[in-house]
Amino acid sequence: MTVNLTDKNLLVIGLGLIGGSLAKACRQNKIFASISGFSRKAETMSDALSLGLVDEVSDDLQALVSKADVIFLAVPILSTPIVMAQIQPYLRNDTIVTDGGSVKGTVVKAGLELLTDAQLKMFVPGHPIAGSERSGVTAADEHLYIDHRIILTPIAETEPEAVQVVSQMWKSVGAEVDIMAWDYHDEVLAATSHLPHMLAFNLVDTLSKQSENREIFNYAAGGFRDFTRIAASDPTMWHDIFIANHRAILKVLDSYLDELHKLRNAVAVSDGEYMKFVFQEAKEAREHFSEILENRARRLQRSATHE
Repeated sequence: MTVNLTDKNLLVIGLGLIGGSLAKACRQNKIFASISGFSRKAETMSDALSLGLVDEVSDDLQALVSKADVIFLAVPILSTPIVMAQIQPYLRNDTIVTDGGSVKGTVVKAGLELLTDAQLKMFVPGHPIAGSERSGVTAADEHLYIDHRIILTPIAETEPEAVQVVSQMWKSVGAEVDIMAWDYHDEVLAATSHLPHMLAFNLVDTLSKQSENREIFNYAAGGFRDFTRIAASDPTMWHDIFIANHRAILKVLDSYLDELHKLRNAVAVSDGEYMKFVFQEAKEAREHFSEILENRARRLQRSATHE
């Protein structure tokens, strides 16, 4: 079902990479009647306006919220409850609130505690599986969400019509939308996103502390560069994610450490058979994953051709 968004006003709160990219894509594709932006920094709002990300900015959050039909929260995950509390008194009962946070448990908890019964019907937690090691308003990219997945995690109170509006918004900027339970989302992302970032941060930090770190980095090859690219991501954002999703992260981290310890023991006793088994299993799993991505890309390409 296609929903018309051209008579609706979008408000993006948080104009960094995630919020700025959505605003820019929506504005360039004329998806909404108007797009407003808000940031706690006046300089960021000025930049967003001059870069063409939004139609208007204002430091009057109450006025922006009162006239918004759809609000997208794109702030650090631990700031989401604070911002939700700030906007709640000014939300109309028909205003849809969604977000881009990487941990849905925190967002859902805040919504259930802060929003009224009527406002909860318009509450659609979400998470765009897209990003970059770059951050800030100048990193905004109108192509960021093309061919990327968006996971929506509506709660029991959420009205289907609200989900349809948010789904249409994301599809209009080229994304593919999935629906998932919020707690399952947090478990999946702990394994596929949060743990890899932790490992990348830790590896770079560990090597940088070694006395010969300059020589190590001078001779780092492509594999090191590819694996550690995400260590250049926003530290504040990832600090919040690790705190907010600590239970799921610790669960998958402990499992990873158990397997890593087994591999360490195999290296210590030169158990080549075990090492080869692990490497072969990983190679086959990675090839299967690559095939899934390639098939998905071809499917999306065929779909776009027939539209």
